[in-house]
Amino acid sequence: MVLALQANGLRFAYPGGRPLLDDVSFDLAAGDILCLLGPNGTGKTTLLRCLLGLERLQAGRVRLMERDLGALGPMESARLMAYVPQEMAAVFPFLARDVVLMGRNPHLGFMAGPTEADRRATDDALRRLGIAHLGPRRFHELSGGERQMVLVARALAQGSRVLVMDEPCSGLDLGNQVRILLVIRQLAREGYAVLLTSHLPDHAFQLGGRAAMLKDGRMQGPAPAEDLLDADLLGRLYDTPIAVIQAGDGRLSCVPVMPRD
Repeated sequence: MVLALQANGLRFAYPGGRPLLDDVSFDLAAGDILCLLGPNGTGKTTLLRCLLGLERLQAGRVRLMERDLGALGPMESARLMAYVPQEMAAVFPFLARDVVLMGRNPHLGFMAGPTEADRRATDDALRRLGIAHLGPRRFHELSGGERQMVLVARALAQGSRVLVMDEPCSGLDLGNQVRILLVIRQLAREGYAVLLTSHLPDHAFQLGGRAAMLKDGRMQGPAPAEDLLDADLLGRLYDTPIAVIQAGDGRLSCVPVMPRD
């Protein structure tokens, strides 16, 4: 089996600071979903930045499609792995279609503009997510859920088979969260390898993949979400009582247990 993304023994700390990553290891194959959970400030985004080559590791190795990340140039890495941020600052009044077209930049030659093939890939990505109607609209005028779908479409247009998503449901209402999660599940069925961070353990249960927990620089897991995420571990992860319950359809869900007045 060819591993799409592999991290072995990652260690990282900012100068003079405590380790944010301490011997972190995991792997991701085509069709896998890995949901990374952890409290604020625990290093989830830092881990993503290390995987993307934006931070220099003190130790460990990242391999992308069986190749060392350090041996890949930025453009070559971007053709293999795409990043979906929590949000994108709308400094200029770009059309949504132009934002998606930016995903084709790793495929352009020096000083070259987008080709007809790049524009077809852009339109295909918009259609696959059912948001072709958003193409002519200004990105900054879209709702939070619409903007997030456009950023996912940009990653698809990039042509990468590894998707790294930083809290893709952050700030979205329940309906838009479900829409994003359904897209992630479908992409995994199509063979994409997906790593995402989340503050909500329910996302790991709903996606049906694996989960891992990151706290104080140490990772626990990955393992199937149903096997790893129990009330005791989640309570210690978030420093608050958590109950894991079974819904009517048999799927698990978790809720914080608040004290009565």
